Amino acid sequence: MAEVALAGGAGPDVNTAGNPTEMAMAYLQDETDGEIQDINLGELDLTTDEFILDEVDIHIQANLEDDLVKEALKTGVDLRQYSKQVESELQRIEQASIKDYIKESQNIALLHNQITACDSILERMEGMLSGFQCDLSSISSEIQTLQQQSVSMNVRLKNRQAVRSHLSQLVDELVVPGAMISTILDSPVTEQGFLEQLHELNNKINFAKELSFRETLACSDIQDIVDRLKLKAVSKIREFILQKIYSFRKPMTNYQIPQNTLLKYRFFYQFLLANERTVAKEIRDEYVDTMSKIYYSYFKSYSGRLLKVQYEEVADKDDLMGVEDTAKKGFFSKPSLKSRNTIFTVGQRGAILSPAELEGPILVPHTAQRGDSRYPYETLFRSQHYALLDNGCREFLFLSDFFMVTGNSALDLFNSIMGKTLSMFLKSMSTYVSDCYDSIAVFLCIHIILRFRAITVKRTIPALDKYWEAVLELLWPRFELILEMNIHSIRNTDPQKLGVLDTRPHYITRRYAEFSSAIVSINQTFTNEKTHTLLGQLQVEVENFVLKMAAEFPSRRNQLIFLINNYDMMLSVLMERAADDSKEVEGFQQLLLARTQEFIEEILSPPFGGMIAFVKEAEALMEKGQLDRLKNDEARITQLIRGFSSSWKQSVEAMSQDVMRSFTNFKNGTSIIQGALTQLIQYYHGFHKVLNQPSFRSLAVRSELINLHHLMVEVKKHKPNF
Repeated sequence: MAEVALAGGAGPDVNTAGNPTEMAMAYLQDETDGEIQDINLGELDLTTDEFILDEVDIHIQANLEDDLVKEALKTGVDLRQYSKQVESELQRIEQASIKDYIKESQNIALLHNQITACDSILERMEGMLSGFQCDLSSISSEIQTLQQQSVSMNVRLKNRQAVRSHLSQLVDELVVPGAMISTILDSPVTEQGFLEQLHELNNKINFAKELSFRETLACSDIQDIVDRLKLKAVSKIREFILQKIYSFRKPMTNYQIPQNTLLKYRFFYQFLLANERTVAKEIRDEYVDTMSKIYYSYFKSYSGRLLKVQYEEVADKDDLMGVEDTAKKGFFSKPSLKSRNTIFTVGQRGAILSPAELEGPILVPHTAQRGDSRYPYETLFRSQHYALLDNGCREFLFLSDFFMVTGNSALDLFNSIMGKTLSMFLKSMSTYVSDCYDSIAVFLCIHIILRFRAITVKRTIPALDKYWEAVLELLWPRFELILEMNIHSIRNTDPQKLGVLDTRPHYITRRYAEFSSAIVSINQTFTNEKTHTLLGQLQVEVENFVLKMAAEFPSRRNQLIFLINNYDMMLSVLMERAADDSKEVEGFQQLLLARTQEFIEEILSPPFGGMIAFVKEAEALMEKGQLDRLKNDEARITQLIRGFSSSWKQSVEAMSQDVMRSFTNFKNGTSIIQGALTQLIQYYHGFHKVLNQPSFRSLAVRSELINLHHLMVEVKKHKPNF
């Protein structure tokens, strides 16, 4: 192996460099020999200081594992001979490889030249790119410089624009255009152009005031012309508004039309108030004076004409609930009402509180006079105050809108206009109320005011609140006084002066029933405790009056008939208008039930009193266990049984007819008969129960008892049908 390597080391001469082909062959020969030499000698280096025999053994052992070595050892090949053979083979391969290199030498040289050319090209490109890089760095610095210049210019532009906007606004506000001057001087105030230029003039006046506070010199340049335009505008506006106010004074003028015109130009007063308060005050004072006179004149005339269509017959101090119809007056007294009962009956008068009539059209007096129509006081009161409500609400809204006032200022301005009219109303009402004895009319007026007050609250108009309170302070005490007078009249009534006694309902109780039902029905919407208290006192007096009148009858039976008829009548009238759960209804229901039960016992007593007394006595002894004490009353029992059997039908028939004749209300009479027959059956059932006791089972007369079921069937035949 070493010999092969040494033999292969002989290569071509290095001096053969003149020919490229020879240079390549020599180079390849040297490279090949060097590789072989490195391989062989590197593996068999025996002169190294680090050589260790153990490693040699390992190396030899590893070579022995080689397949070729194994094969050579197995076949017994001579290694020297085999080494020479391998060396010769390597030389042959080397020569062939050299030939291949020589064959491609031209291409290799060409490739070398091409690589050299590429290197030069790449070197030039590198130079160009370096130049580009230097240029780009300089451009970037220039861009940064331009960007900084752009930002600086942008800031300067914004600053200049801001200054320009302020200056242009200042100049626009300072400049008084010719169109404004010509419009203010020459155009009528009703034109839209005048109103628009007036807005602009107002802005310039305000702007000039603002600049004068800042001591701006440019303000003095326009101050004179602005002042002269302001004076001209104030003069024209003053003349226009005063003409509209003076037009209110023309007879038969509908002042709402010029009011609506003024509202279209409400800015005129705002301009005056801001720039010429003296003229604004003059206009407001003139309006207040004019409208105050107009309202006072209108309502005074209207109220006077309304009184001409009032009913001529009105209640006086003698038309009270407890006054007898037969009372006579003095020679010089005015004639009494044709029917005193009408002042205690509400009838159709209560319809005035319905929404349709409450807010209906007001009365036209001359139309009513032509038709010869007459109305109660509350109808005139409603018409008068609805006109006040309607005009007052509209006036308050106009004042708040046109004169730009709110709160107490608006109320003060309203009172300065309507105060005289409201005082006139209160004075005339006080005069009427002081001589009024029609309690229902006063009470209806109270509830008209309560409802009108609710309407103003809903409309959020507080202008008339104090007036409503003043009216109520007049009406409530008068109503209470009239009611107390009626209470005293009933309390002081002498039954012996009321004419012939009659078991039918008394006219005083009928008056009370009609009056109480009217007041209760009206009072249900706006309840008042004082009213309930007075009605309670009146009810007590009426109950006492009924008892006093009943005491005038000699028999208890007639007393009960009188009480039941009056209680039933009052209850029927109350239930038509009042709620079923009202105190008045509940009170009379209890009284009627108690007196009816007593009357049933009273009418059963004559025909069936013996049996009833026996049943009550026997039931009392049964509870004590002493029923044997009646064993000796066989004759009494026999008489009771036979007497009942022979006469009960005639007695029931007579009782039914008597009841129906005694009571004016057939429905009530029917109820009493049914109650009496029911009570009779219960007593007879108790009679049966007593006779079924051991003490009486041996009585032979028990066979004559009427069957209870048969009795019930027969009793139903006598039940009246109405």
